Amino acid sequence: MKSTFLDNWNIIRVFRLLIGIAIIVQAVVSKDFLLAIAGFAFTVMALFNIGCCGTRGCRVSPKQKQTLAKDISYEEVA
Repeated sequence: MKSTFLDNWNIIRVFRLLIGIAIIVQAVVSKDFLLAIAGFAFTVMALFNIGCCGTRGCRVSPKQKQTLAKDISYEEVA
């Protein structure tokens, strides 16, 4: 559980956390309950590293090594 919070931080995750905190602050200032729910959602998405597709639903698979094609030898049949 600890690794969920501490690992794999990227710029989008930090941005999502900052936006979530800013929305929560604005919700407290304006006393808007619905805005606080949106801020809470952004903050939770950043903390648990989840998004619209779940934890790894939209990820791109890593590049695989390409194997070189082997030369095929042919025999002439007469």
